[in-house]
Amino acid sequence: METIAFRMTLNPGMREEYARRHREIWPELVDALHEAGVHDYRIFLDEASDALFAVLTRTDHHTMDALPDLPVMRKWWDMMADIMQTAPDRTPFQQTLVPVFELLAANY
Repeated sequence: METIAFRMTLNPGMREEYARRHREIWPELVDALHEAGVHDYRIFLDEASDALFAVLTRTDHHTMDALPDLPVMRKWWDMMADIMQTAPDRTPFQQTLVPVFELLAANY
């Protein structure tokens, strides 16, 4: 398993709408993420800057690179494009975050 993190940007004033849409995430999108090897996906908001920080764990043999080709992923990104910064093709702008510290749980 590998943990990765990335940054995205929410449009100002869109916190509640972003949270609402994610509370109503489509089961077929959840299935696609799981089938691609994604686990423990979390997104945090820095309210001062509207920066979204996503952290997820994925299997060593993940297929996340194929997610943009899935119709359900494209449909989700189309729906989210009005509330966050995206590229012209509506993929969210993402900046990879570099790990600098990790504290693992001790085995008790």
